[in-house]
Amino acid sequence: MTDARGSDGRIGETNARRAPGTPCWVSLMVHGPAATHDFYGALFGWEFRPGPQQLGPYARALLDGREVAGIGQLPPDRQLPTAWTPYFASDDVNRTAETVRLCGGTVGVGPLDAGEAGRMALGSDPAGAVFGVWQAAAHLGTAVTGRPGTPAWNELLTYEAAGVAKFYETVFGFELLPDPSADRDYVTLRIEGRPVAGIHGVGDALPRDRGPHWTTYFEVADTDESAARLVDLGGHVLAPAHDTPHGRVATVADPEGARFTLLHAQR
Repeated sequence: MTDARGSDGRIGETNARRAPGTPCWVSLMVHGPAATHDFYGALFGWEFRPGPQQLGPYARALLDGREVAGIGQLPPDRQLPTAWTPYFASDDVNRTAETVRLCGGTVGVGPLDAGEAGRMALGSDPAGAVFGVWQAAAHLGTAVTGRPGTPAWNELLTYEAAGVAKFYETVFGFELLPDPSADRDYVTLRIEGRPVAGIHGVGDALPRDRGPHWTTYFEVADTDESAARLVDLGGHVLAPAHDTPHGRVATVADPEGARFTLLHAQR
């Protein structure tokens, strides 16, 4: 993991079109959007406005009027996990989706147009972790970073890092930087030399009820305070707040069970 600066390396607004492979958006599909809006609104200060409806009811979360994330409603006939999903930028989502298939992954949704916003697909890597692909048009992605309530980092929890990292390297063009520590199975994904995401191989420590999955870190002003507020709002603390070289973190879940991590970053 790196610090909590935006994918473009700066703190603040991120209006530029992202280089292919850069995480550019995070989205959550839930059964009860209204209650979920209330939860994240109280936790992060988000407000909501309607977004593209191609996959059903969908809203964009805004922080001081700037888009930071999306929340949609799961189709009642689809048994999908409630999970935060990162979207990676692509200049050609059709070509990226084909590369996903050729490299042993699957494409479960799309590619399809999301109104005037852009074109998207949902896929999964060979180990089963779900991710999105976004070809921007009017909607470039998360518009503000590096402040409380914004996505700070995306990390894949999987069985073993090296093999899955090769998949993402081929699909998105990441540069791979393995952790030199003998006791840590970790690969940092970089674009043009900048860390943008990580892959953590945890073997049998992977939650049995989830399997391999991406986790989004959200910046907060105070990890302990935010974790306590989350519990009051009906969420759950899965791993209590603790210090890391990158800041103080706590792994948590919202009332529907979507896991994410609170991070107060060191700068």
